[in-house]
Amino acid sequence: MMSVASHRVDAIGASHRVVTGNARIVCLVPSITELLFDLGLGDQIVGRTGFCFYPKAKVRKVPKIGGTKDFDLEKIRRLEPTHLVVNVDENPRERVTSAKAFVSNVIVTHPLGPLDNVALFRLLGAIFRREREAEELVTRFESAYGEAIIATQHLARERVLYVIWKQPWMTISPDTYIAQTLAAIGWDQVEVGGPARYPEVELASLMGSVDRVLLSSEPYAFRPRNVAEVEAMMTNSSRPAVCLIDAEMTSWYGSRAIAGMKYLAHLRSGC
Repeated sequence: MMSVASHRVDAIGASHRVVTGNARIVCLVPSITELLFDLGLGDQIVGRTGFCFYPKAKVRKVPKIGGTKDFDLEKIRRLEPTHLVVNVDENPRERVTSAKAFVSNVIVTHPLGPLDNVALFRLLGAIFRREREAEELVTRFESAYGEAIIATQHLARERVLYVIWKQPWMTISPDTYIAQTLAAIGWDQVEVGGPARYPEVELASLMGSVDRVLLSSEPYAFRPRNVAEVEAMMTNSSRPAVCLIDAEMTSWYGSRAIAGMKYLAHLRSGC
């Protein structure tokens, strides 16, 4: 059985102590800012990025420290945080390393698939003494995940191309959190080759190798007119379905993933 102490080991193997008293948390990961609020830690969050939108009414009161990539180190320093929450994919390693000079506890996260949310809930719950709240989220997530699997398991698996940007067109690699989440409900991200996790692609050349193109709402905000744009690239012999997809429901790990699994199960059945 996994020990309670193991729940406090982050994505790079660093072990964190249980907080005594109140923490001062700066979070550089939008979806985890939402998770921290859902764990009941809102009054301990002293800084967040400009992309940390949720929960809308509460997060407005938290000072902004820049973006996920260009966060202002001096602003963070002035907030005197005890803890900094970061993510391998979202935050530049060099800037995080610089922050370690004045933040004693840097919690590194890196969920690679939907089931990694369980460990994420327990990691933050164990560090910040919110074990009960974390277990409630675990129960809700496991229920939503199980229901999504059951709702989609009768559907034939499809090869998909998940598109995140245009000019240039960009997609995701199959080992990303997004791709693994899609795979759970039967949508397999096509392999485009190369080592990049978010590679550039020639969109038209891939139309014959996929069953469906999914145009994401972020970081590029694809709209219905883009569906028509992609459909215009197709030949009579290669006409995959083209759908818009809410990126917050596919790429936001944390508590948003509970709604995300329900959303994807519904979309998979009707897209």
